[in-house]
Amino acid sequence: MTATTTTQVPGGAPVSKNAESALPTHAKVPSRIAGPRPTTGVPFGRLVHVELRKMLDTRAGRWLLIGIGAIIAIALTIMFFNEGGQHAFGEYLQATTMPMALILPVVGILAVTSEWSQRTGLVTFGLEPRRIRVAWAKLLSALFVGVCAFALALVLAALAHQAAITFRGITGDWSTDALVLLGAGGYVLLGIAQGVGFGMLFKNTPAAVVVFFVLPTAWSILGSMVSWLSDAATWLDMNQTMQPLFEGSLTGAQWAHLATSVAVWVVAPLAVGIWRLTRAEVK
Repeated sequence: MTATTTTQVPGGAPVSKNAESALPTHAKVPSRIAGPRPTTGVPFGRLVHVELRKMLDTRAGRWLLIGIGAIIAIALTIMFFNEGGQHAFGEYLQATTMPMALILPVVGILAVTSEWSQRTGLVTFGLEPRRIRVAWAKLLSALFVGVCAFALALVLAALAHQAAITFRGITGDWSTDALVLLGAGGYVLLGIAQGVGFGMLFKNTPAAVVVFFVLPTAWSILGSMVSWLSDAATWLDMNQTMQPLFEGSLTGAQWAHLATSVAVWVVAPLAVGIWRLTRAEVK
């Protein structure tokens, strides 16, 4: 018979040194819990929904959207009274899409950089450690906002043109080439995708916003002013490569120019930005 030694705790009852071996077998903690995992990953749809709320439910995002609406309202009002409202539907569409294409990318930038400026990255990446899923959720939610914005631009342009027909007595001109619609929609979507890419690339709001607006503009100016850069600008300046879309005609060479500029200004920042996002230190 094996003796069990005990230790007297001051002011307490004796405790066996072999307490663990004295426990019954069923009371021991198993080394591995059998069966299915008690928790699963965050559903991707929920991630997209959360990123949408980050873009639209913040004060910065809300005021940016209000600013876009105010600019569009002013532009349509001027067109309604200018020249008797005699403008084609395509011109009204341009007035509604241009403010969206210029300002909506900032919403995408803020959705990414706020993780570092507001220090919410610990929560975001703590709840979903697979950062690549968070990166894709940010991109898809931004593109969804762009699609909804372009649909709204179509509706507003149609309403403004119909109002000019009804109240100003102009001759309606609804003729719009499919490439023109593709160019307007692409201008909005590519801009917001580029904004998300720059946000992931710099992870800093002022730096991402400044570079997003200054670098392409500076390249366009240099391409038009410096003769030896003009050939490169036909391949790398998105303002030039997208212009044939708005005119409703694209040749094979122009498609190649457009693809090259999109690869440099949209795809490359997104690829490098996602790579940096998945490896950046979160504080």
